[in-house]
Amino acid sequence: MATLLHANDAAPPAQLPQNIEAEAALLGAMMIDNRLADDIVDRLEPAHFFEPLHGRVFSAIAKLRSTDQLASPVTLKPMFEADEGMRELGGPAYLAKLTGSGAGLIGARQFAQQIYDLAMLRALVSVGRELVDRAMDTREEVNPRAQIEAAESALFNVATEGGADGAVKTFAQATTAAVRLAEKALNAGGGLSGVTTGFESINARTGGLHHSDLMILAGRPGMGKTSLATNIAFNTARRWMDDMRIGIEPGRSTGAKVAFFSLEMSADQLATRILSEQARISSESLRMGKISKAEFHQLADAAADLENLPLFIDDTAGLSIGGLHTRVRRLQRRQNNEIGLVVVDYLQLLSGSGRGSNENRVQEISEISRGLKTLAKDLNVPVLALSQLSRAVEQREDKRPQLSDLRESGSIEQDADMVWFVYREDYYVAAKEPKRPKEGDDARIFDDHSKWMLEMERVFGLAELIIAKQRHGATGKVTLKFEPSITRFSDYAGEGFASID
Repeated sequence: MATLLHANDAAPPAQLPQNIEAEAALLGAMMIDNRLADDIVDRLEPAHFFEPLHGRVFSAIAKLRSTDQLASPVTLKPMFEADEGMRELGGPAYLAKLTGSGAGLIGARQFAQQIYDLAMLRALVSVGRELVDRAMDTREEVNPRAQIEAAESALFNVATEGGADGAVKTFAQATTAAVRLAEKALNAGGGLSGVTTGFESINARTGGLHHSDLMILAGRPGMGKTSLATNIAFNTARRWMDDMRIGIEPGRSTGAKVAFFSLEMSADQLATRILSEQARISSESLRMGKISKAEFHQLADAAADLENLPLFIDDTAGLSIGGLHTRVRRLQRRQNNEIGLVVVDYLQLLSGSGRGSNENRVQEISEISRGLKTLAKDLNVPVLALSQLSRAVEQREDKRPQLSDLRESGSIEQDADMVWFVYREDYYVAAKEPKRPKEGDDARIFDDHSKWMLEMERVFGLAELIIAKQRHGATGKVTLKFEPSITRFSDYAGEGFASID
């Protein structure tokens, strides 16, 4: 008869995944043949070894080989004379014992892979235990969604930690990727090697939005940076939808599915803007219900046409940079890795990993900008992040923004591959309107207002996209047309529509 365990009987603790014998055999092989050591030190880390002493031996071998010194029991001995763990195993003679059998020489790479796999399993156990501990602890505010996102982030870190094959690419692999980009640019008609912005003038200047690049789009309030970002997101998603309809392969499309993180505006407000632009109905009239039946039909037609638009809006307020990573990765999995553009509106509304305070806001912004660049590289997608500008712009005679105006941190400029500024001169000219003349007023008042009207006529409806930084090409500016009633930017074909510094 089977013996039943009583409820208060303690079950034996489960042993963590490990293979100390494989660790010992691998270290012995590395000391016998330093060519193996040179190969394996880039594939593993000391933390991957279960036995701490083995991790220290591995670290010592890596240190000697980094300066092209021989790594053997003799050369390693001085480094372990005072090591307590080594002393418990008989002192530095343990190093010679590791090389005694030479069993690891034949299967060294397989041992390395197994050591790595077991380390990943231990990391999973750690994540699981931490998840359980947090879920069981109800002393602080209970936030299951935040715990789920933290767990997803921890699992992703385990999954993306450097594996046994490393991240090194051969030159042949790198050139193959470069040729594919050139082919894509050629098939797109030339000049577009990345994801389209939907603006020919911007594409001509930048080559589109490049994979793994971080673009910063900045401007003072009222310049239309959210409108431009929305236009770009729509154009990119629309191009993807149209290409799929006519049977273009996903890898050859210059469009993309888009993830739009709107931290300031709700999803329905953003959708209203897009419908307003496409139906060419004033967004203000749309919000207030002041539209005719004909305009309503235009709106319904636009909504039906865009029903399958691959533009995904997340309007969660107060996102952390870690939470943003988690949500993008989750959406990427759901969309078969076809998310090709991430838009964040705007950078300063994200929070860092710590609780933060005013005193360390600069460090927090630095963490956020680095996190956005890491997101772009990890997922190999362009990230377009909006940013505020400091009020210093308003104190200058020339209101055009400069890189030094990026608010709160120089790291934004440093981390970005491209920095764009939106500038609308008509916004500032309109604010300078002189007194409107009335019958009987002095001629000078009529003259001043007439000059202002001429100036307003010259700049009205025009916007500048200033490319202040671009790793891949020249800086300069692009002139765009802006329709304020429907918050829509478009290419401008007038004189001097583009210039290069």
